[in-house]
Amino acid sequence: MLLYLRLLKESLFFALGALANNKLRTFLSLLGVTIGIFSIIAVLAAVDSLDRKIKESMSSVDKNTMYLKRFSFAPTDIPRWKMDNFPDVTYDEYEYLKENVHTAQYMAFQIFTKSEVIRFEDQSASNVNIIPVSYEFEDIQALKIEKGRFFNEAESISGTAVIVLGYEIAQTLFGDLDPLERKVRLYGQRFTVIGVLEKQGSGTFGESNDTAAIIPVNVLRRLYGDHNSFMTPIIIIKPQPGIKGEETKAEVTQRLRMYRGIKAGEPDNFMIDILSTFTDLIDNVVGTLNIGGWVISLFSLLVGGFGIANIMFVSVKERTNLIGIQKALGAKRRFILFQFLFEAIILSAIGGLVGLLLVWGVATIATSLLDFKFVLSFGNIALGTGLAVLIGLISGILPAISAAKLDPVEAIRSGM
Repeated sequence: MLLYLRLLKESLFFALGALANNKLRTFLSLLGVTIGIFSIIAVLAAVDSLDRKIKESMSSVDKNTMYLKRFSFAPTDIPRWKMDNFPDVTYDEYEYLKENVHTAQYMAFQIFTKSEVIRFEDQSASNVNIIPVSYEFEDIQALKIEKGRFFNEAESISGTAVIVLGYEIAQTLFGDLDPLERKVRLYGQRFTVIGVLEKQGSGTFGESNDTAAIIPVNVLRRLYGDHNSFMTPIIIIKPQPGIKGEETKAEVTQRLRMYRGIKAGEPDNFMIDILSTFTDLIDNVVGTLNIGGWVISLFSLLVGGFGIANIMFVSVKERTNLIGIQKALGAKRRFILFQFLFEAIILSAIGGLVGLLLVWGVATIATSLLDFKFVLSFGNIALGTGLAVLIGLISGILPAISAAKLDPVEAIRSGM
């Protein structure tokens, strides 16, 4: 054991000596390893960070939650022109399904609409994402209220002019003032602020709730009716605990077909997307991105491996005389083999370490500049280190074998 520790120590000194004595040559040789490790770990860290962000943003929503509408969020075989001819879901259908779908725990009606300007006295917030919904939306989305409350069933059904503001909108309009019970103007109407959402941060898809305002859906229906080009209604459905999404989807499909009078054999004229299908799609995309990163980066690692092999062959040639002396004094082949193999691994590990430091630096800078947290996980650090060691092992094996096989007499003579 002590012999191998001494070998490792000597190999470390030889590797550091190569770095000190042949700076440019060693730098160019290690550059491939550095770029390869940087490329792989940077891609994996970015994809992992994006995947973590997506899952955090969806963590409050049950994966069995589904969305009933006339179009599809997910890829589908149904042509776009056919979906454009589907009828929109209606508030009446929402009320019917809510009464008759027994596997659903919550059901909410929502309208997608355009952004608006909200005003309070001389202050205004523009491009506010208006979210008109029924009162069940709070339970389905598990909204976190920082101040006040969400609107209740009576306010939702009657279309009371109340509003729940996102964190940034409240800050823009009121600053240090308490926003609760104050009046803001929207759609030419006065709305009473009854709640402010907790700060969420940047949204992974579309707008964050920080820049949103939530109102009872019946306010918008009362002002503009149910058929306008800037309004797209959907029904959000959360199954009962323990009920699979497909079971609730089948019941919703059966009930809505019956309500719309769709005959047996005729295709559905609506779409139901389950959130779990969307998360599975995201997992596939993440997997594809990871594979793409590996394929691209492996070319850099291949170049890096050749660079390490080259510097080790040169190192063997430069130290041929020393190898001969060591073998003449009784050093075994195994000793010479491990000496050069350790040196190759250490050089490659140095290149990998530089690559990891570059990833950490870029991730730190990107996190500070962007509203997105890049995370370099321990698993990725371990993977980068392991790859660097593996490259050193593979690249150094042939030069180490050639050094171990040298004849001591010929080695001393060639070195003189």
